[in-house]
Amino acid sequence: MDAPTHASPMTLIDPAVGLSASDVAERTSAGLINAFTADSSRSAWNIVRANVFTLFNGIVFACFFILFVLGRWQDALFGLAAFANSIIGCVQEFRAKSALDKLALLNAPRARVRREREELELVPGEVVLDDILVLRAGDQVPADAVIVTTRALQIDESMLTGESDAVDKHPGDEALSGSIVVAGEGDAQVNRVGADSYANKFAGEAKRFSLVSSELRNSINRVLTWMSWIIGPMGLLVLNAQMMVAGGWIKAWESGDWVQAVVNTIASLTAMIPLGLVLMTSIAFAVGASRLAAKQVLVNELPAVEGLARVDVICLDKTGTLTAGEIAFDAVHELPDAGHGATSALAWFGTTPDANATAKCLRDPFPLAQRLDAVAYVPFSSARKWSAVSFADGPVGTWVFGAPEMIFGDLASDPMTPLGAVVTELASTGRRTLVLAFSPVVMGAADVEAESLPMGLESAAVVTFREQVRADAARTLEYFREQGVGIRVISGDNPRTVAAIAREVGVEVHEGYDARALPEDDADLADVLARHQVFGRVTPEQKKRMVVALQSRGHVVAMTGDGVNDALAIKTADIGIAMNSGAAATKAVARLVLLDGQFSHLPDVVAEGRQVIANIERVSMLFLTKTAYATGLALLFGLLVLEFPFLPRQLSITDGLTIGIPAFFLALMSNTQRYVPGFLKRSLTFAIPAGAIIAAGLTFYTVAATRLEVPEAQLRTGATIILAVVGIWVLTVLSRPITRFKTLVIGAMFIGLVGVFTIPLATEFFELVDPGEQAAWLVVAVTVLSIAGIEIVRFIHRRYVAASLRQTDAAT
Repeated sequence: MDAPTHASPMTLIDPAVGLSASDVAERTSAGLINAFTADSSRSAWNIVRANVFTLFNGIVFACFFILFVLGRWQDALFGLAAFANSIIGCVQEFRAKSALDKLALLNAPRARVRREREELELVPGEVVLDDILVLRAGDQVPADAVIVTTRALQIDESMLTGESDAVDKHPGDEALSGSIVVAGEGDAQVNRVGADSYANKFAGEAKRFSLVSSELRNSINRVLTWMSWIIGPMGLLVLNAQMMVAGGWIKAWESGDWVQAVVNTIASLTAMIPLGLVLMTSIAFAVGASRLAAKQVLVNELPAVEGLARVDVICLDKTGTLTAGEIAFDAVHELPDAGHGATSALAWFGTTPDANATAKCLRDPFPLAQRLDAVAYVPFSSARKWSAVSFADGPVGTWVFGAPEMIFGDLASDPMTPLGAVVTELASTGRRTLVLAFSPVVMGAADVEAESLPMGLESAAVVTFREQVRADAARTLEYFREQGVGIRVISGDNPRTVAAIAREVGVEVHEGYDARALPEDDADLADVLARHQVFGRVTPEQKKRMVVALQSRGHVVAMTGDGVNDALAIKTADIGIAMNSGAAATKAVARLVLLDGQFSHLPDVVAEGRQVIANIERVSMLFLTKTAYATGLALLFGLLVLEFPFLPRQLSITDGLTIGIPAFFLALMSNTQRYVPGFLKRSLTFAIPAGAIIAAGLTFYTVAATRLEVPEAQLRTGATIILAVVGIWVLTVLSRPITRFKTLVIGAMFIGLVGVFTIPLATEFFELVDPGEQAAWLVVAVTVLSIAGIEIVRFIHRRYVAASLRQTDAAT
């Protein structure tokens, strides 16, 4: 998205005065205010459309409608699963959307404007067109504006344009809404408000709903895609077979037997669709998100619950993640021949109106005794990492305060020099080091304009600041190491300082890698990331490149951070994690938000994700086995021209008691099995052969019962018994090892089946009868053979899974 290049025509306003009350009232009544409501995710219509208007919902609801028209509402129970799936999906996404919208509202920045010569602080929505914005370091620009006055104003537009370097602003330049003032100060006149402002247009792009990568969802969607290709031809094949069984198309139409043929076809088709698997996955994600919300973790998109469990590299921003993000003054280490005036210079840097957070820490230890008159001043810039001031008295010359290596270059990192020896020793202890330097040369206007360092600089003192390491950081990183997750610590600070903090939290590293030496080639960058763990002096654009480089090597990458400079990397990562104390724009693009800023919640997220993945893999084998045998039955009965042996309502028995209800409990059980790629392949290696055995057994039973002239009602009852018993056995096999809770679930399902087959009201509704002696022997024989086949399949499947796990472990 390109930045706007032209400002709207404006009424010239005196920046020293600003708008009057009547001007504000006039613009407010005209609707020229900055109020704007942005969607934090998908719109309500998009959520409903994605959860309701799907291909398979269309098939199910069409079948549901046909059965109602035919007066066979008893056979339409399968429609309840589709309704439940759609409702749960919509409700959970609306809840996540509402939570994020509230979060963005609670963290909205304030706007500073000048009206009638007075400075006021307003919510951004109260800013009107032509307002004079008063911009200072740390401010977020609330609306698009044109700079009218400036004093070394620099603005970070990285969140908007992707340019990591701060941009110098001069009168006539545009300040884009959503950008951050990083240095200097100035006034700007608003020229675009509300939906027309660049930040709000950008919000529509940055917050546009983008699906987090989910192996579960992708695998299920792949199965649904396969079934979408199969279901049409299978439906025609089954319908033709049922019409042929009824005596042919013409006879079936004339006799009215076409109704039963259609009902049989619907029973076949709806059994092929694994709608319950979609429902169980939605429920597992929703429950996982709710559990995490109780632990102060906001899940912006439900499949992100699964995502962190698949992560194998986590990139951590030091400040605000490993450390508390608060900095405090530590000490001044004066160097030989420091001269005098250093204390006054530090006091001056701490009390400047545009002082950044680090400089403000100097105010208490160095109170300003008397005001010094600056004759030239270069404000701090995050791009060059130093500021400078020239005085005409006490002593005459220029003081420069900033990052040692940015002022003195390699001398500051060479332990053989006096300055380098002090800096390297202090930085190695984890303290942030800045240098105060003096030159007898007074900067001129050209020097200020060029932002060039004065000649003759000599180091006067090294000033150290300390950061508080989070108490939970070491324990959390130890957890990730135990789980085989690679750790990369990324920071804009001095590499030695970053390495010292990393060592403090348990990362074994001698020194950090200076990101200024990172290669431009992405392949070479990936090689560097494979060899090193800790990086300093990293720019926002480099953070993004590092994430992309790791992904190019097949890694699933998580990125944590809180600043606007982390937003690009967070959005690029597979799982972006933001602190609630971070910028609103950063939280908007993150998948997970730690509401209380506690890094220690991440293991909870991993555990929840592992539980979802492992349990869904277990229940998926139930549902995919059903899809496999239903597809096999449709194919065999269509080719052999046999009457389908079930009514839709009878399939609802096995769907509910051997798959749907137990799957609900299994999907929510505690499960700490670690994530291993290949979920769909492992599921299908059990489901397809098991489904083939069940389909073959039911086909054999139907052919044999038909030759024995077993009545239709008895044949259907026998087929239902076979499917129910074998279904319970499949449930038992997949639930191993059997625990007390699983025994209760399986036992309850078995009791439910016994009730369905014995309680008169249930047998009448489901049209179940005594199968008779001949059919009973067939039922026993087919059931025993099918169970034996299922056991063989499970034995081979477990050996296959164990072998694949060994291969995965060997590869990693």
